[in-house]
Amino acid sequence: MRNSWVIAVREFRRYFVSPLAYAAAALTFLVLGLIFSLNVNFGLPTGQMSPDGRMLLGPLATVLLIVSPVLTMRLLAEEQRMGTLELLLTSPVRDWELVVGKWLGSFLFLLLIVAGTWVFPILINQFTDPGIDQGVLVSAYIGMVALVGSLLAIGVFASSLFSSPAAAAVFGFALSLVLWILGNVGAGLSPLSQAVGYLGLLEHFYSNLYQGILELSDLVYYVSVTALALFLASQVVESKRWR
Repeated sequence: MRNSWVIAVREFRRYFVSPLAYAAAALTFLVLGLIFSLNVNFGLPTGQMSPDGRMLLGPLATVLLIVSPVLTMRLLAEEQRMGTLELLLTSPVRDWELVVGKWLGSFLFLLLIVAGTWVFPILINQFTDPGIDQGVLVSAYIGMVALVGSLLAIGVFASSLFSSPAAAAVFGFALSLVLWILGNVGAGLSPLSQAVGYLGLLEHFYSNLYQGILELSDLVYYVSVTALALFLASQVVESKRWR
């Protein structure tokens, strides 16, 4: 695990010299800032919007759907394009350590962005007496962190398949989008519809975690998606080792 941590720290630092990483962070805070401003200046005074620390988590989830593939597209794809993946595979680093390290570095960076969005609920709390519901907010953010982990793992898997970062970003976004909409597709009452709906990324976020209900099954789902995506990525990397 030490090797994974070394790789994670290296990748985390690389984001701070990456224009794309700064663009992703700027996009996130710009969109949330505009929505926050509209809610505060028009929604709250007119009564169309009640003070709620979660009012920006819906837009944040949508932004992260776009941002996550951008942050992960180069992690393994660029290594393949530049021919440095072969050097990493000949070093005393296991395939899963490389994959987990890459994912962990991106997770720490995006977690930093998500943590920065907490400033908006703090500001909303100033407009509310006696204050917003902190328990529901914490549960919703726990769900957001779990969602982020899954999105980034899917992005790492996509990055392992291609030598082009752009292709990895497109495929990662498409794969995440499919899982994104499965919850709506499986909104029926039949067993098949419910089974399909269970695979939806947003279904587990909005059904319980966003409502302040910490269900172990929802967290297990996100951990399972993350683990499966990272496992598939490590298998792809291992296949390249023996080529």
